Amino acid sequence: MLLPQVLNLVSWLTMRVLVVANTVKMQEKPALDRLLEALQARAEVVGIITGEDDDLGGASAEMIIVLGGDGTLLSVARRLNGKQIPLLGVNFGRLGFLAAFTPDEFPAMMDLALGGELKARPRMCLEVSVIGAGLAVDLRDKQQVRTMRRFGATALNDAVITAGEPFRMIELELSADGHTGICFSGDGAIVSTPSGSTAYNISAGGPIVSPELDSICITPICPHSLAFRPVVISPNSVVQLRGMRLNPGTTLFCDGQASTKIADDERVLIHRADHNVLIIDHPQHREWRTLANKLHWAISPNYTG
Repeated sequence: MLLPQVLNLVSWLTMRVLVVANTVKMQEKPALDRLLEALQARAEVVGIITGEDDDLGGASAEMIIVLGGDGTLLSVARRLNGKQIPLLGVNFGRLGFLAAFTPDEFPAMMDLALGGELKARPRMCLEVSVIGAGLAVDLRDKQQVRTMRRFGATALNDAVITAGEPFRMIELELSADGHTGICFSGDGAIVSTPSGSTAYNISAGGPIVSPELDSICITPICPHSLAFRPVVISPNSVVQLRGMRLNPGTTLFCDGQASTKIADDERVLIHRADHNVLIIDHPQHREWRTLANKLHWAISPNYTG
């Protein structure tokens, strides 16, 4: 009978791991080489990818370790194209909400990760499509939308329409599930997942939504109205944003990466994606404590002045 230590060693040796590294941060972090060396001694590293445009959909790994920051992890999630491989982020960036492990603490967690003992949480994603002006489409028919769209992307965090040059206010029509839309003026709009609620959404005054929930959050960017507040709606709703009066530089961004210019009368349709993204949580982090540590949420005033 194999001892538990031997069983764990077997699981390490059979765990296929793909490493995706941010090459810019590699040059600044010598600890990266040591981390890769430790990984290769414990697991079957099936590849080390440093290119930003490589398609990961054909990856044969059982886990992907992302060395970089939240932006690198978002890029990997998009490039997986729905493949359900757990992502573990080691934060060489700044904030590290999604990339929850620091380079210093990850070696101590490596055995748990390679032994399959860390929990992967499914995170809701958005499917974002741009339909050309004047085209009729059934909003609920995803396949028809995919056939007729001129641009499509997925987003783990958010889809954002920004006013762009010459930076005048733009006018958008917002509707959900085919109901009559409302028009508003401002600098754009953010449609986010719960994972993205602590990104651009929170900076624009949107609510913090627990990643344990599935929902869609709509937050205007600097609306020319005192009454237009952010809203949280069903994850099964179909959100439509139509350009009524846009700038030449008005742009749609998905996770701040995939992007396209938007013209008057074009529509941005946002559905819940058919797949989630699996992200491995830090076992010692708790949701409210992470908010307090990362964003100083609910921190008491300094009364000692």
